[in-house]
Amino acid sequence: MTAPSIASARYRDLFGVPEFRTLFGLQTLQVTGDSIRMIALAVRTFQTTGSALASAAVFCAGMLPHAAGGAFLLSLADRVPARRLLTGHHLLRFAVTAVVACGGVPLPVTIALITLLGLFAPVGGASVQGRLPALLPGDGFVLGRSLFTMTSAGAQIAGQAAGGLLLAAFTPAGTLWLAAGSAAAAAALARFGLPDVPPPNRGTSGVARETWRVNRLLLSGRTTRGLLLAFWLPLSLSVGADGLMVPYASGLGHAGAASLPLSSGAAGMLAGNLLIGRWVRPALRDRLMLPLALLTGAPLLLFAFHPALPVACALLFAADLGLGYDLPLQRRLVDAAPETVRGQAIGLASTGIMTGQAAAIGGAGALGDFLPAPQVIALCGAASLLSCLALARHLR
Repeated sequence: MTAPSIASARYRDLFGVPEFRTLFGLQTLQVTGDSIRMIALAVRTFQTTGSALASAAVFCAGMLPHAAGGAFLLSLADRVPARRLLTGHHLLRFAVTAVVACGGVPLPVTIALITLLGLFAPVGGASVQGRLPALLPGDGFVLGRSLFTMTSAGAQIAGQAAGGLLLAAFTPAGTLWLAAGSAAAAAALARFGLPDVPPPNRGTSGVARETWRVNRLLLSGRTTRGLLLAFWLPLSLSVGADGLMVPYASGLGHAGAASLPLSSGAAGMLAGNLLIGRWVRPALRDRLMLPLALLTGAPLLLFAFHPALPVACALLFAADLGLGYDLPLQRRLVDAAPETVRGQAIGLASTGIMTGQAAAIGGAGALGDFLPAPQVIALCGAASLLSCLALARHLR
């Protein structure tokens, strides 16, 4: 069953599709469970080692291998039926979380296990997102993607908050077992809630070779390459400014207040996705794509004037409001990519965003050792604007 192809989709249309409800539930369970696992494992690691570096390592170990997963494994999203792949993915999450919950696992082994999860994370995400174009035709796809983005952000915040509350009530091990339970629930939901739909692309070569072949196909096509770059560059260069919020707030004498502009940015992203995804007509949405992309960088230029903290919060809200430009861009990418590799196309876009954000934040942090934080934030905005202008034909 699919949602009706209508000019302006509504949330009730999305949730009227049983498979979408299941995918939505899987996404919510995964983001919430992973957030709880990350904070519980980081706390236990710090308690047992006393090392901030070790705690940070287990916290981010699952993020680092996304690029490798996107480079070598993404073709699985189009070659393995979604029900089988997602059931296996969540069973792997359960097994790893249960093992580390037992305790006594050496730190290098723990990091290796979490890294393994991160390696397969892009594949699971691409499998979920690859089903959406078939389930939600027309404008329903854009609304569905905006809902996934908003819910993922909300579930991450809720999971982190829940993790803190659970750690106050239980031991880190007990909290990890609860996270393992959420992964087991997701595996059961995938197995019994998803239909057994044949994959769009059976493939004849090895997984890594097929992944490389399709990635080259997508990056060699003028249209798909331009759309992918339009995904990656304006957004990543703008988000690079987030890495300077702590030194910026510290320069104002309020290092602990760095969370205020960051949370303002998160609120702007949620508002942008809601506004663009639900309330803007498709034709207008396409016309707003370039102005919204420019908005991701323009407010950051004003950091060169050392704004006060409340103004900085407003600027971050405005910049991240512009991130809604990627919603109509996703629709264009889905339409431009061959139907048999849509899952990999969406997965490649997501992997590039994750990798680009990490590189931009790291690069901005490195510049911050040589230049004042406000100047580096303004440079991030300028770089984002220049990338928009260079890619303007793909954003119109």
